[in-house]
Amino acid sequence: MSDITFLRNFPFFEHMNDLELAAIAPLFVTRTFAKGAQLFWEQDEGDELYMIKAGAVQIYRHEEDREVILAIFHEGDYFGEMALIDSTKLRSASAKVLEKSTLYVLKREQFFGLLKENPGIAIHILSITLERLRKANELITDLTISNARTRISRLLLRLSDKYGTTIGLKLTHQQIADMTGTVRETVTKVLLEMQNEGYIRIVSKKISILDKEQLQVIGAIQQDGRLNDEGPIAQEG
Repeated sequence: MSDITFLRNFPFFEHMNDLELAAIAPLFVTRTFAKGAQLFWEQDEGDELYMIKAGAVQIYRHEEDREVILAIFHEGDYFGEMALIDSTKLRSASAKVLEKSTLYVLKREQFFGLLKENPGIAIHILSITLERLRKANELITDLTISNARTRISRLLLRLSDKYGTTIGLKLTHQQIADMTGTVRETVTKVLLEMQNEGYIRIVSKKISILDKEQLQVIGAIQQDGRLNDEGPIAQEG
């Protein structure tokens, strides 16, 4: 059974009262996963929606013998809805646990029953899904940019929009490389440059944005797809 307090603060259910939340709480199964656990693989059949009570989960795909990170989800996030909504669809990506995590799991049958009784939930799901599609399009655009410095700047800006000026997310250089289609050595070089230039600060793997305007300049793309003139270009290494 899920935590009513958690459900109350979850965007899907913010319009529901405590009695309604108490009625749906038994629909969710609570599962705890160890760090490194594989939740599902790309092309698996999917019939479960996952909501993160605590911990972190990485969504990724394998492209040309390398891992590409599509998203990292934390407490209050959900995932797995696409394969759940369309039973003919297989999982479009894989998911693994980055740290010990507690998830609330909802099966397809219970999910559709919940939508039938509470149609307002569908509006919230649609809104969040559209936002994720927009971000996916941004990611595709970023991966076509040859300038690693620009790709990394755009990633930092997206993360700061979600997590704040101090990005509340400990990322390794390899994870940043997998999120920007580059290599770890290039990420290390670019982040060191940005820190020396006073644009960011890194403490205990957490990045703080000190000069958002300059990162926006570095990350800017002209309408014709060319990069704005933002100075030296970091070469892949």
